[in-house]
Amino acid sequence: MQKLIYTVVIAIASFLGLQAQEFQGMAVYESKTSTSEMKTRLEGNKNMTPDMQKMIEERMKKMFEKTFILNFNKTASIYKEEEKLEASAQGGGFRMMSSFAGGGGTYYKNVKDKQYSNDKEFMGKEFMVKDSLTSLNWKMEAETRVIGGYTCYKATAIKKPSATDFRNMRPRKDDAEKKEGAKPAEEKKTNFLDAVEVPKEIVITAWYTPEIPVSQGPEGYWGLPGLILEVNDGRTTILCSKVVLNPKDKVEIKPIAKGKVVSQKEYDDAVMKKMEEWREMNQGRGGNGGMQIRFGN
Repeated sequence: MQKLIYTVVIAIASFLGLQAQEFQGMAVYESKTSTSEMKTRLEGNKNMTPDMQKMIEERMKKMFEKTFILNFNKTASIYKEEEKLEASAQGGGFRMMSSFAGGGGTYYKNVKDKQYSNDKEFMGKEFMVKDSLTSLNWKMEAETRVIGGYTCYKATAIKKPSATDFRNMRPRKDDAEKKEGAKPAEEKKTNFLDAVEVPKEIVITAWYTPEIPVSQGPEGYWGLPGLILEVNDGRTTILCSKVVLNPKDKVEIKPIAKGKVVSQKEYDDAVMKKMEEWREMNQGRGGNGGMQIRFGN
């Protein structure tokens, strides 16, 4: 009986703590995207030397394995990649691609106002993407698991992936190879963007804990009755490795005010246009430094 009373008291105290105006939390997430499909394509490319293949695999690993910090309160959060010294060592097309692999800038979202903003840098220019949060139609499941000592519940949703996030790209299924008289593999185009495609939809699996009753999560994920500690879309897994509630050092949770303000559609349209130009210009090598990006007038 005493144990039950103690548990109830602790639960009430935790709830009241979250209701306090000064409440704040911090969560560390490890993001990893599988590159096995891309690696298979690289191994089958006869025009690529072993040294080139190894270099690309190493850079892809740095692109798709990242650590992020989420600072949150009752209604808002900021999500930012942990800074690493070697991040500036990558150059050329890989640096541009890395900025579209789930990193780059500070992602601010306010679940009360259902708005978000994300400062982005593309082709040497800074932009502030501001738009409404996407509300996923979450399906609540009964399955549970424990993550970091917290009991989590499963939820799933179907999402239209972003065409400007390279983590969503899959190797293109080349139906031409199945047709009689198709050209040999070594004669096909080797351009990266010609070899990939973005699926029309992906299934999202999330694990959230009601023990931290805030409707927050990594990146643009939100809308569940508890902090999301893990998200999986089949290729990318974002897993929380650490949670600190009411840390001693508070962080100012507010959007970053810099760059030209654009909507998500304006930004995506401009990026897709430049990616197409990049694809057509010598398979993405050289000649792209002088490209200009224009939004509206």
